[in-house]
Amino acid sequence: MIQISNEKLTVEVNPQGAELQSIVRKDNNLEYLWSGDPAFWGKKSPVLFPIVGGLKNNTYRYQGQDYTLGRHGFAREQLFTVVAQAKDHVSFRLSDNETTRKVYPFHFDFTIQYLLQDDQLQVTYQVLNRDEKELLFSVGAHPAFKVPLVAGTAYEDYYLYFNKTENAGKWPLSPEGQVLQVPQPLLEHTQELPLKKSLFYEDALVFKHLASTAISIRSNRTPHGLTLAYEGFPYMGIWAAKEADFVCIEPWCGIADSVAATGALEEKEGINRLAPGETFEKTWTVTFF
Repeated sequence: MIQISNEKLTVEVNPQGAELQSIVRKDNNLEYLWSGDPAFWGKKSPVLFPIVGGLKNNTYRYQGQDYTLGRHGFAREQLFTVVAQAKDHVSFRLSDNETTRKVYPFHFDFTIQYLLQDDQLQVTYQVLNRDEKELLFSVGAHPAFKVPLVAGTAYEDYYLYFNKTENAGKWPLSPEGQVLQVPQPLLEHTQELPLKKSLFYEDALVFKHLASTAISIRSNRTPHGLTLAYEGFPYMGIWAAKEADFVCIEPWCGIADSVAATGALEEKEGINRLAPGETFEKTWTVTFF
């Protein structure tokens, strides 16, 4: 386990999957990250690469060949290498290897940097195309934050606050995890979504192109919470395992296949295209209060 810290925060990251394991604010001694209780969901903040969500029949087609790839891709199951480290930051890298090339025939470097600045954690994804052909990929975050955050409060005491007024439907998922073709009304001229565990009984709330660039977890019963800012991520998932005490706020550059997906990787909704030698970079941040 690797620890970084500054005057305000202490953060732990596991090189396995480059996955966040703990986020504690020093002055209030609050742990903001979900515990990873395997009775509900054993992960804490998996990294989604080279796909986000599930493929139709767990399969995609590229250059006439079919490949099988599980939900959210393989990065969360790979051991990353530490390539830079100081007291307040650490960078991890995953490069293609024999295992990845069997299911994803591309040469790449995928680097994740965790950087602390005051009361904020910055997470930067950088993808380098080391191939001679165009790199096709998706990338996304899946951090699970503890709710209720403070002792003496309940899950229903908290709400999500969007930094812009939203009129957005959720895109429902099929039992197999594919996006259906018609959204359902959910956010109607509002900046708030009260949290309740039944929200997630039918899987994640999936949004496309929200007006907001930040979502906060707040409560009227405590001054403590967080704000996750995600400018440049066109898709958003909000999810919790059934009856679990957390909520995931998931900025995505990519999305699960739709029920109408052709299976061709080049035609996949939300796919990112990167020319040989070029670099893709996106950053999301969380401010803890």
